[in-house]
Amino acid sequence: MFRIVSIVNDYAQEYKEVKKWHTRIVQIALILEPAKNKTSQTVEKRLAQYLRETEKKLNKEQDKPFIENLMNYSNGFWKGLFVCYDHPLIPRTNNDLELFFHEIKRKHRRITGLRSWNRYIMRHGEHIVLTEEAIQDPNIHRRLRSVRYECYKKEKEQWENRLQEQKKHLRFKKNPSKYLAELEAKWLMTNCDNCSV
Repeated sequence: MFRIVSIVNDYAQEYKEVKKWHTRIVQIALILEPAKNKTSQTVEKRLAQYLRETEKKLNKEQDKPFIENLMNYSNGFWKGLFVCYDHPLIPRTNNDLELFFHEIKRKHRRITGLRSWNRYIMRHGEHIVLTEEAIQDPNIHRRLRSVRYECYKKEKEQWENRLQEQKKHLRFKKNPSKYLAELEAKWLMTNCDNCSV
């Protein structure tokens, strides 16, 4: 413990720098904090003003990496950053969505033992989310009974078309020459009337 305490002073300057940057980040978080009187325009204007001010005040050489990182992140997220202030049903962050996907991925890995879930997503698409929600719904039987047969049939057809496309991709990936030969033979059969032998 004594050894740790004895070298703390060696990092006093670095701590001071990080503390200064942390203060700026906290202020940005306060600007972005939702409130009833905030609109997307007011928050966007206030944040842009604060970022300009930060860029002017932190102009030393040691501040450069922080400023560059801050500006790059701000510019990267700027376009969709302020929508939640005018539309309260849109969440401010996508953290809940990320946690939801992480949980689905974890369950898939536990069930299948596979790390990658790309095929699972390709096969099931948006139905992954619907299934996950349906499993938790105590009224799922009633909801399923309320679906009209025509709607079910249309959805099933779309599902089968999606699976057909995936099968084509997999067949091509497995043996491109064979797939292309079969496709060419099929094309010749359908356009046989136009061909001269």
